[in-house]
Amino acid sequence: MSDAPEPREDRAAERFAAETGASGEQMRLLERLRLMLADWNARINLVSAASLAEYWIRHALDSAQLLKLAPDARTWIDVGSGAGFPGLVLAVFLKGAPGAKVWLVESQAKKCRFLAAAVEALDLPAEVVRARAEATKLKADIVTARAVAPLATLLGYAAPAMRLGATGLFLKGAGAAAELVEARRRWRFEVASFPSVTNAEGRILKVQGLARA
Repeated sequence: MSDAPEPREDRAAERFAAETGASGEQMRLLERLRLMLADWNARINLVSAASLAEYWIRHALDSAQLLKLAPDARTWIDVGSGAGFPGLVLAVFLKGAPGAKVWLVESQAKKCRFLAAAVEALDLPAEVVRARAEATKLKADIVTARAVAPLATLLGYAAPAMRLGATGLFLKGAGAAAELVEARRRWRFEVASFPSVTNAEGRILKVQGLARA
């Protein structure tokens, strides 16, 4: 039996490379990450099986698109990192950049073990922090998160980093507008909204000037 990817997966990888400008080495690292994720996912629940089959677009490209909104950022905090999206993908692209560092903040031990294994295997400029995000005191250019919590709650998780100067870049789905309305009941902030390249209804929210309402 051949181990070659299905044609659909080949096309997805090609689209990813075309849209991100990923180098051959970055593609190799991301493919290794895909294989590691599949292996670990068989033992612990990191992502759904259906989404794993759509790795290049649903996970890798969805994560990598953040780089275009913060091209000069070198330090990132990924809140509730889970399976490492977007943090591990960001770390692949930042590998070799002077001063690059991605903190992968995750409270669940089993997910931390996967994240640490991936960081070591791929030799990434990343560090796993087993903690609740709201209890950390990490300083970075950007704090990000994907599929963690509604915005009103997520801003509480990101608040320590944002008080230290980080800008928030949060991947959100079709409910982004409603989440903004709810978040403004608890928080004051400035926000810019950008379309997602992977989801016609998705948005990326750039949040600054966070304070309690």
